[in-house]
Order: sequence, then C-alpha cells, then structure tokens
Amino acid sequence: VDKYLHQFHLSDKTLMELSMRFRREMDKGLCRDTNPTAAVKMLPTYVRSTPDGTEQGEFLALDLGGSNFRILLVKVKGNGDQKVEMESQIYDIPDLVMRGSGSDLFDHIADCLANFLEKMGIKNKKLPLGFTFSFPCLQTKLDESVLISWTKGFRLSGVEGNDVVSLLRKSIKKRG
Repeated sequence: VDKYLHQFHLSDKTLMELSMRFRREMDKGLCRDTNPTAAVKMLPTYVRSTPDGTEQGEFLALDLGGSNFRILLVKVKGNGDQKVEMESQIYDIPDLVMRGSGSDLFDHIADCLANFLEKMGIKNKKLPLGFTFSFPCLQTKLDESVLISWTKGFRLSGVEGNDVVSLLRKSIKKRG
C-alpha cells in the first residue's frame, strides 16, 4: 500500500504553492470583475447568521445533491437542552427523472414530500422548510436561487436560468 500511496505524497513546498494558487482563485472568484473567468466561483449568500442555541420547533429539510434525495423532519427542543431529533427518508431519483424535464423532477420531489408527510403523520401540519440544492446557483434572495448549470449527471430541461425555489413551490402547490 505504501508503494502506491507514496506517489500521492506532496512536499510542504508543493502544498504551500497549491494553497496559494487556490487562495488566488478564490480571490478572483470574489471580485466582481474577475468572477466570470475564475476557476473557483464565489457566489454570495443571503444567510446572515448561524444558529445560536435558542432555536426550537419542528422543521422540514429537503436535500437534493445526487442520485438520492433526502427528506428530514428535524425537531429542535428548547429550554436550553439543545436536543435535536431527526427522522429521515431517502428517495431515489430515477435516471429518467434526472434527464427529463425540470417539472418532472420537482413534481417527483413534491410526491416524495407528500409521501414523507403522510408517513410521519404530519400531512396537515404547516412547517418551515429548508431546501439544500447542491448545484451551482446564483442566490438573489434567501428564498430565490437561479440554477447556473447542472452537474453530477443531471441534464434536465427548463431549469437552467430559472429560480429553483419557485419551481419547487409550483410543484408543491400543484400536488396540494
């Protein structure tokens, strides 16, 4: 094993050079003038704070980032306990859906969400929802994000250049 791993060993000098090059590309990505040509895109976010421990309640989380799609029910206990309980379900994204139309994908997500809510017995409960959409997007507001391009084998029509949050909302509304 060492014989094969040895070829992946980098000297401290090489690591420093890589680190400096990466930092330069991040700086290029942060600059408005050089962002379009930067190898590392640095896109703004509208999340202004991180949890401080006072949060409580029930939340839904959707996580789409590959061939699987995950839905979570997160219960955050208050009273200083900072106890978090999670229930989750993983759903497949069929190949046909990964390469079909955007509306097919978001309809599939809405169907999975309806299935999960039914399974958890919270079908009629209104809960805050977070959506992790792990593809390059230009976020224009906290709840608005325009897909720049598909990656990870996804090739869906009608999504690039559009707000994925509004597409999700449309499918959820259509699903009821």
